[in-house]
Amino acid sequence: MPNPDPQARALANRSNLEEVIESLLGEEVPLLSVGGVSRYLKSLLGGDPYLTRLWVVGEVSSCQRNHTGHLFLTLVDPESGDVLRGVVWQSQTARLSFWPKVGQQVLALGQVGIYSGGSYYRLVIWQLLPAGEGLLAWRFQQLKARLAAEGLFDNQRPLPTHPQCIAVVSSPDAAGWGDIRRTLNQRYPGLRVLFSPAQVQGEAAPESIVRAIRRVERDGRAEVLLIARGGGAGEDLACFNDERVVRAIAECRIPVVTGIGHQRDETLADYAADYAAHTPTAAAERVVPDLRELQRQGSQLRQRLVTCTLQVLEKAQERLHHAHHRLLQIHPERLLHQAQKHLLQRQQRLVQAVRHRLQEQQQRHQALQQHLQALDPAAVLRRGYALVRDERGSLVRNPCLPPQTRLRIELAGGSFWVRVEESHEPPQT
Repeated sequence: MPNPDPQARALANRSNLEEVIESLLGEEVPLLSVGGVSRYLKSLLGGDPYLTRLWVVGEVSSCQRNHTGHLFLTLVDPESGDVLRGVVWQSQTARLSFWPKVGQQVLALGQVGIYSGGSYYRLVIWQLLPAGEGLLAWRFQQLKARLAAEGLFDNQRPLPTHPQCIAVVSSPDAAGWGDIRRTLNQRYPGLRVLFSPAQVQGEAAPESIVRAIRRVERDGRAEVLLIARGGGAGEDLACFNDERVVRAIAECRIPVVTGIGHQRDETLADYAADYAAHTPTAAAERVVPDLRELQRQGSQLRQRLVTCTLQVLEKAQERLHHAHHRLLQIHPERLLHQAQKHLLQRQQRLVQAVRHRLQEQQQRHQALQQHLQALDPAAVLRRGYALVRDERGSLVRNPCLPPQTRLRIELAGGSFWVRVEESHEPPQT
């Protein structure tokens, strides 16, 4: 059969297409473009409340950040093999709680939408969390940071050195309670122990532990509180990471010691306690001293006291012997005689000094008296000299006097009046 003409074939196909369209339009089938389909699917997904905000769990099979800062990753369902693409916009990457790695199980919070550029649906991710044990660890760290910021982990109260009464919060069926009793009886027999029972595992455990702590506080006799539980899986110890339990421990009015799990276990209750031991047995050892050790220390102190007392007595005896020896060498009568002799010597030196000073004063007095006698006018007159005074009684020193001037002449034996007949000036020398 000969091939039909290509132009004829095209006309035939066009005719058939028109017939198909006419038939579809007659059945009221919608006609959409590719973009119309994308927009329609977006509107469907955007109107579904189940898909606008949901958590998706999956394994990260690829994770890459492009040059614009957006993070593109692929989540895989390990059981079914289904794949879901995801994107974290650059503006949201700084708010992620952690950075995902390939092969890691994660929880992704976001919205399912259509990417029209590739005609596939994807998850626009707002937040990522580690799944499984990673999620528990992340929640643990978040709660730990928040409670630490509130100051709930700042308790460091000193524990009593020799408590007379302690309280224990634990399960009566727990092996840790038996270890605690055995340790306390061995180390510190006679100690009063108040047991406040509580559930230490399960959903009701946090509230039960809080009630047990409050019960001890209301009783008021215990000097320190011990909270204990034996080892177990992470979910078995979850009640000691409960915020209610942590706050009850931090707000407790008496010091709290925890002994939870094994050495590798770590709970928020340990951070809130005043002292955290690795095991219930270690907690009991920390709460009370070892009586045998106290007895050994008491024996050592007693021996040291005896030794120190003997040393003090020996030194006192040496000082007494030395004092006795000095007393024999220096008798009181001899000391008295020496003191009297020394006093007599000082008395003699004092008398000599007074006499010498008296002689000096007497000699000075005599010299002054002689000097005064030499200056006495009466003595001068007795040697033949005379004093000439005028009528007013003033001494006459100038011989040039007018005639008939009356003068009084004083001699050693008396005085008389005279008149000047003639005056002469002293001769020139």
